[in-house]
Amino acid sequence: MPTGLKQSSSVVAIGFSVDETAPNTFTQSSVDLNLSPLDREVFVVLAVNLDPFTPDAIAATDTAVESSLTTTSQTGVANLSNANCLAASGNVIKSAGFADAGVSFQSVGAETPPATLEYIGIIATNDFFIQVKGIGNLNARGMDGKLYGYRAVASADIYAALVQSEVLSA
Repeated sequence: MPTGLKQSSSVVAIGFSVDETAPNTFTQSSVDLNLSPLDREVFVVLAVNLDPFTPDAIAATDTAVESSLTTTSQTGVANLSNANCLAASGNVIKSAGFADAGVSFQSVGAETPPATLEYIGIIATNDFFIQVKGIGNLNARGMDGKLYGYRAVASADIYAALVQSEVLSA
């Protein structure tokens, strides 16, 4: 348990999904956590699982589906170097230069954090954001996922610092 926080719920799993509005178009959706700012409530993230759809298999064309989950709104799919990105995942089919559908690859951050970590992030504002974008696909693609964590109440100084840090890093 992080210092300055008191767990106020059991561990919960929050499912989510986002679909592109059109093929190869960055699309973002927000997921409301219904946190109570008056009670200084935050969400402690234990693990994230992102499952981007499989890209279209097109001969001689590289295709991909990239996805991420962040604590703040983004203008594109984020990667783990972004301080607000809690998870990123992508599926790629490399077939440029081949007459067939190519070979698929998946890149994922650890879906479950190492056992030595107490948590992987804290969401201090009311929602988190999920992003998806396809590359080279003929059809709109999407991403499904799950966020695991628990609600906690923060001390006044910790809550103020967490909110300010999250908002200023947006």
